Amino acid sequence: MLRILTLSTLFPDATRPNFGIFVERQTSGLAAHPDVVLQAVAPIGLPPAPLAKLGRYAGLASVATRECWNGIDVHRPRFTVHPFLQGRRHAAELERALIPLLDAIRDEFAFDVIDASFFFPDGPAAVALGKRYDVPVSIKARGADIHHWGTVPATAAQVRAAGRHAAGLLAVSGAMKADMVALGLSADRIRIHHTGVDQARFQPVDRAAAKASLGVTGPLVVSVGALIPRKAHDIVIDAVAALPGVTLLVAGEGPERARLEARIARLAIGDRVRLLGAVPHADLPRLIATADVGALASRSEGLANAWVESLACGTPIVITDAGGARDVVTSLDAGRVTIRDGLAFAAAIVALLADPPTQAATRATAARFTWEANTAALYDHLAALVAGRR
Repeated sequence: MLRILTLSTLFPDATRPNFGIFVERQTSGLAAHPDVVLQAVAPIGLPPAPLAKLGRYAGLASVATRECWNGIDVHRPRFTVHPFLQGRRHAAELERALIPLLDAIRDEFAFDVIDASFFFPDGPAAVALGKRYDVPVSIKARGADIHHWGTVPATAAQVRAAGRHAAGLLAVSGAMKADMVALGLSADRIRIHHTGVDQARFQPVDRAAAKASLGVTGPLVVSVGALIPRKAHDIVIDAVAALPGVTLLVAGEGPERARLEARIARLAIGDRVRLLGAVPHADLPRLIATADVGALASRSEGLANAWVESLACGTPIVITDAGGARDVVTSLDAGRVTIRDGLAFAAAIVALLADPPTQAATRATAARFTWEANTAALYDHLAALVAGRR
């Protein structure tokens, strides 16, 4: 029996039900494995008082410190984040907060391996804790944890050191692996570990009927992603502005909302471009499957779950050449990869609308992205690290 401690600061809670939901799904798959016993630690970073009682932090402070979350035993310790230090102290504060908790857990649950599902600050803290408890550590790179924290001066050295000292490394795509190697990490220690998609939930629907239920006539484009600069929703908005009769629905919330609303108003397309806000994950499959095209103009990605979820729904995608885009768009049935430009996106959308692949053909391109494959690969990876240590 493999005893796994999963550590992730990217994990949903009652105040953020969509936050890191793919980490939750990966963890639940691993926990259900017949040869695994698992506990999860999902730390919550809070600034020093009195800031911890303000804004979004007030809700986070109220989250239970331990609970059963969708069948997973989850500990939610708090650690201090210092807003003006650019993350420099995040990993050290996380390690300090975790020591008493893991000492207590270790008395009853002698975990064999630490599975860090995000590279920063989880990775450096996990490596230090692995030394303390004499267990191997695996760290998974997903996107911003490498592209941002692995490059900014305050934290880059910590990311590189964690990568060098971890027993094993995972990357969500071939492009992410290449980015890790560019930081100085050894290629032969990095295993590509693709995300999964629930093929039973994300599947094609009758588009005409689904569009009618939304009050949409004509072609529909859907974009799924947080309203943050990195997702570059303005590019897709500009693209649809150039396509009369095309509707765009954007599912996501974030600090860019006001700027994007102003752009929509300036372009006078409010009658066919809507920002839906945060859409519950349970409602995403039908929304995505209703679209003729899924579009996301990200500046950077690891391998976006929204990409493979769209393909599983039979909806081809138009995306930038970011992260694992080429791992996903392997044929015209999957969609188009283009440059991050409104007119280029418009042209790619027009091409798909003019000559659309069948829903079945698009769905077939996502067949290899399953949670069963994700679980099997992760179990094999962690078991090998433990066997190597023994």
